[in-house]
Amino acid sequence: MGNYNVYLPNYSVGAGCYSEIPKVARRLGNKAIVIGGRTAIDKAKQALLDGISGSDMKIIDFIVYGDDSTYENVDKLVNDERVKNADIIFGVGGGRAVDTTKVVADKLDKPLFTFPTLGSNCAAVTAICVMYNEDHTFKEYYYLEGPADHTFIDTQIIAESPEDLFWAGIGDALSKECEAVYSSEGVNLGHTPLMGVGVSKICTDPLIKYGKKALEDCKNNQDSEELKQVALDIIISTGIVSNLTTTENDYYYNSSLAHAFYNGSTLVEGARGLHGEVVSFGVLTLLTCAGEIEKRNEIAAFNKSLGLPVCLADLGIDKSGIPTIVDKAVTLVEWNAIKDRVTKEMFAKAIADCDDYGMSLK
Repeated sequence: MGNYNVYLPNYSVGAGCYSEIPKVARRLGNKAIVIGGRTAIDKAKQALLDGISGSDMKIIDFIVYGDDSTYENVDKLVNDERVKNADIIFGVGGGRAVDTTKVVADKLDKPLFTFPTLGSNCAAVTAICVMYNEDHTFKEYYYLEGPADHTFIDTQIIAESPEDLFWAGIGDALSKECEAVYSSEGVNLGHTPLMGVGVSKICTDPLIKYGKKALEDCKNNQDSEELKQVALDIIISTGIVSNLTTTENDYYYNSSLAHAFYNGSTLVEGARGLHGEVVSFGVLTLLTCAGEIEKRNEIAAFNKSLGLPVCLADLGIDKSGIPTIVDKAVTLVEWNAIKDRVTKEMFAKAIADCDDYGMSLK
């Protein structure tokens, strides 16, 4: 590699942190367009208006992004005059809404602020976007030079979000350590990915320590220290790992078999489950494939305590779907770093063995 740039997330966190918007935006412009999910906009609209109250900032309009992070939705927004006329784009909502705004901001070369209203994934601070086809199947990754200019995490808004999405966010974050470590195993890592893998090793423990209490607080719409710690883990810690371990061409250690399992499962007829819900079972298959059975059993027990999946049936899949998952997995970027160590047969066996173990816990 020659010269390269590293951009890390900037963020504000805490109930009422939208009050920081004018200060953060002061050198970027004063006309913002809000793009996001319908429910997310409803939840965040007043807080956004309150946050810029008394400043010279104004919000041009609020636009619902669509229903998935597709290039078709991106194109509609790029060609919207309201978006073209804005100084700054505000991306509000969950992963697919935020990923859509990230691509829009990139194509229009505009500053971007993200406002995650869910503790469901790290999309708000990453420089990678997950893009889908119009039939909601996985299409590809879209790579950015850097993350959003700033992220605002209002923990009270997250506390009032649907608990099932926060629950799935815990499942998604469980993958970060094991995937980064597994995909980079045996590699002489340079400074940046070495930092990323190092940070990944602090991503699991807070989930185990605070996850159950944080989920209960989310169920009760109660902001708390536990909820904040888990939200920061899901959004910030895992996002930093993503930014440090991901490049478009040189290396990719950000995800591995857990996300390969998820992406493959989108092609299995009858499969169900939120992204992080499915990924959490993928974590168990990765640990099985890696031979880390004690760790797998520990995470499986945690999954069971939170109601996350421990077997294929929990996801509406049976063993007949394994070949479809594996055939897709080997075509993905997640496979590149492990292709010399893992075969299709090994992955298929790990899924089946993990399923058998999960069934024994029922």
